[in-house]
Amino acid sequence: MAEPAVRVGRRLPKGAVSAALVAATVLTVVLVPLFVPLDEQAVDLGSKLQVPSAAHPFGTDEVGRDLLLRSVYGLRVSLLVGAVAALVATVVGTAVGALAGALGGWADRVVMRVVDLFSSVPHLLLGIFVVAMFRPGVGPVIASIAVTHWLSTARIVRAEVLSLRSRPFVDAAVSGGSSRLRIAVRHLLPGVLPQAGLAAVLMIPHAIWHESALSFLGLGLPTHQASLGNMVQAARGSLLAGDWWPTLFPGLFIIVPTLAVAGLAAAWRERLSPRRRSELTL
Repeated sequence: MAEPAVRVGRRLPKGAVSAALVAATVLTVVLVPLFVPLDEQAVDLGSKLQVPSAAHPFGTDEVGRDLLLRSVYGLRVSLLVGAVAALVATVVGTAVGALAGALGGWADRVVMRVVDLFSSVPHLLLGIFVVAMFRPGVGPVIASIAVTHWLSTARIVRAEVLSLRSRPFVDAAVSGGSSRLRIAVRHLLPGVLPQAGLAAVLMIPHAIWHESALSFLGLGLPTHQASLGNMVQAARGSLLAGDWWPTLFPGLFIIVPTLAVAGLAAAWRERLSPRRRSELTL
């Protein structure tokens, strides 16, 4: 009994640290624009590439814009894109997975072959194909992430539905004359919601990295808009010249929040079902 207690004790601090970092991230994107009286788009060529100081805690970029505010606004955009894309992908994946698991038979096989077909294409390549058909903007980026990230949720939900279908209470509902729709709504759907919610949280870090990668490649958000991927891409020349801060701080704003959300989701996953961690890995 001592060993499981040690494992629980080791997990709790990680979850607490992740929760604190997520809370700090949310407070940062909400409070910094209120208390820092600067315009993130204001260009001041006389102040370009200033080192971090009291006036500009993160320094300035190649055209004199404040990196702290631009990083905060870029993080705000990334969190918005990640949350909306994760929600859309989770809804689609839950619907597809629940349909496949509930119907079974040939319908299940057809749906899962479609899932396998989409999974055979690399996420980034498929995302580039989607955004290339539209002008740069938030909508195409969200669509590209949703199209490429619903697959794992569909597999998770399908597996859970197949497990629930073999439970005695479902057999009792069938014997009682309940329709397939009633069984799905009253018994199967509530059982898959915790896993679907966890899949959505786990998807947010993936979505943030996906958006940053597309913006870095010049296919995501417009170059004038504050985006962490755009900022890292624009800072490549400064980094080669020895100016490290335009790359470091936007990069940290990508890495730290995504690791915090992933850590929080991992703690939730352990509490939800320690024996089924492999099923919930995206």
